[in-house]
Amino acid sequence: MSAELIINSTPFETRVALVENGQVAELYVERSSDRGIAGNIYKGRVVRVLPGMQAAFVDIDLEKAAFLYVSDIHHPVDEIEQLLLSSCEREEEDEGEEEVEPAENDGYDEAVSFRRSYSDVPIEDRLQEGQDILVQVAKEPIGSKGARITTHITLPGRNLVFMPTMDHVGVSRRIEDEDERKRLREIMCEIKQNRHGFIVRTAAEGAEREKLNSEVDFVMKLWESIQRRSENAPVPSLIYQELDITLRAARDLFTKEVDRLVIDSEAEYHKILNFSETFMPSLKNAVELYEGDEPIFDAYGIEMEIQRALTKKIWLKSGGYIVIEATEALTAIDVNTGRYVGKRTLEETILKTNLEAVKEIAFQLRLRNIGGIIIIDFIDMEKEANREKVWNALRDAMHKDKGKSNILHMSELGLIEMTRKRTKESIGQVLCEPCFYCEGEGLLKSKQTVCYEILRDLDRQRKEFFGKDILVLAHPEVAGRFCDEERPPLERVEEKMHARIEVKADTRMHLEQYEITMMETE
Repeated sequence: MSAELIINSTPFETRVALVENGQVAELYVERSSDRGIAGNIYKGRVVRVLPGMQAAFVDIDLEKAAFLYVSDIHHPVDEIEQLLLSSCEREEEDEGEEEVEPAENDGYDEAVSFRRSYSDVPIEDRLQEGQDILVQVAKEPIGSKGARITTHITLPGRNLVFMPTMDHVGVSRRIEDEDERKRLREIMCEIKQNRHGFIVRTAAEGAEREKLNSEVDFVMKLWESIQRRSENAPVPSLIYQELDITLRAARDLFTKEVDRLVIDSEAEYHKILNFSETFMPSLKNAVELYEGDEPIFDAYGIEMEIQRALTKKIWLKSGGYIVIEATEALTAIDVNTGRYVGKRTLEETILKTNLEAVKEIAFQLRLRNIGGIIIIDFIDMEKEANREKVWNALRDAMHKDKGKSNILHMSELGLIEMTRKRTKESIGQVLCEPCFYCEGEGLLKSKQTVCYEILRDLDRQRKEFFGKDILVLAHPEVAGRFCDEERPPLERVEEKMHARIEVKADTRMHLEQYEITMMETE
């Protein structure tokens, strides 16, 4: 599979496209006026603890307070022991029971026992309002929801992810060679420091010990500087800012599977070269500066794909189509045969359309970065074996997607329910805004409906306008209907009011807008 990373960088916006086999697979947009905050580390202050939700709101100097779940709170082992003991003592005092000695600390050094024990401590015993806390943004603010944060800090490098609050070594599942996984795990277990954890990234496959060791030193020094900075920093304040989108793309997307990285900004090109020299020297020669006259996204056909990613209706090659409707709670996807009539049986036609739709759906979910709950309404199939084929095809198609997903089996109604992890806004949310005409409804009143609203409004004001000359200003298409199809009901209103009604077109008016006034006498 051939893959390219194409970056369009301007002073106001940077766009990154991962192109696989000539087709845009992933798209990322970051604007200078609205730079993403995921990965940033803040010194915040707890403003409210919600025992009923086992969560807290934390002020990190954003428009909305960030949300912290109880499961995302970390404490050192010795603090956890004290919290568990204090919680136990308070419960016994409340119940008037005899004090009982706490159990021996025979499981805190094991990760499983560690989590199980700490999960028993409620959030009101972990946090207090007014407490200062170091947190990292795990999920960007989406819609009306504030950012989700965690105290489990992670610092991504090129080959490793450093986890200073966890004592664990993991290896990316995308490294499939078991011998290589074992080798990497053994190296990291030897060089890592106590009570710190690491995840070995896919890019580390084949990396030598010295390379991993130098990156461990780098992230450890970075963590030490973050801790020093946070000690005397005001609250709330930004302590560490994640890399901008250009360097994040080089770090996270520019892997061995990507043939080359092409960027159209000379300044960003040199920045990537310097980054490559430090973290990925073997890929430095694959970085290219685009100097063509045609805009880079036009030259690679990406601009057209962006426009396609903003439409609701996507046609399939067979003549069928899918419709994607996003709501605040979930995304609904409808599959239709459209112009496709098939060649043999109806069941075969439906199966072929559904299987073709599966590939397009998986592609669109990844390209548009659609997350949350997703309901797919496939065309009904009679055979259970065909329903199983479609489910297996969807599961296989989602395999390449980095976003974690969970796909349930197809119901008898032909519905598949699935979830896809959502960490940031979709492309549609980034590039679009709700229509200020229809306020996000997606529908306008018909011209006939507006005509009848005007007639009813005239009837409401018949006492005020009785026997007068009336002027109605309306959208040209509405005014046109009064001169044609809706002329008879308008004449009946004129007779009822003993008035003369003149309808004039106003190009400045919205389709649903109109104005009724008394005509000025000359």
